[in-house]
Amino acid sequence: MTIRAVIVEDHALTRTGLHTALSAAGIHVVGEAADGITALDTMHEHEPDVAVVDIGLPGRDGIELTQLIRKQLPDTHVVIVTMIDLEQEVVAALAAGADAYCVKTAPPERMIEAVRIAAEGGAYFDPAIAHVVLRRFAPNAAEATASPLTPRESAILERIAAGVSNAEIAKDLGIGLGTVKGHVRSILEKLSAADRTQAAVVALRRGYI
Repeated sequence: MTIRAVIVEDHALTRTGLHTALSAAGIHVVGEAADGITALDTMHEHEPDVAVVDIGLPGRDGIELTQLIRKQLPDTHVVIVTMIDLEQEVVAALAAGADAYCVKTAPPERMIEAVRIAAEGGAYFDPAIAHVVLRRFAPNAAEATASPLTPRESAILERIAAGVSNAEIAKDLGIGLGTVKGHVRSILEKLSAADRTQAAVVALRRGYI
């Protein structure tokens, strides 16, 4: 099934870039809006699977727009995109009901992944802000379930959630890159995760890290 998306972004160049990246990945961009007021009308007109929403919109900001989308179009998932990775912005977006959060400096592949995961009803947090989610939304020790991960795997996954690359993890822990990759494969298998980001989200929700 082709994913249908609407892009809400006030900067024309950024909006065009998002359109190009999503279209190249086979995602059908059915509509665009440059402000938070007309955006809601566009959403009702197209009823997309995913709304890609910038936080800093004129007329109505992305947080308020997200709240309205969740209330009026519950089948539309929201991916927040912004240059801002401040904690209060991240927490506000997630509290408003956003399904995913990406920073604009991320590579296009990350945005595409976020849209696809959100369209399937999943959650995606850019590794750049995963530490905020971890701190604010991880369950307390009493609620956490027993982790299937070894201490070494947990240490690696904590670094993955912080957006650290395999090479950096290897250097940080004083182990070989191949060893890190082996641990990552084990982590993905144990958590039934498709990739590093999904593994971090699963571990976060279950209180493993």
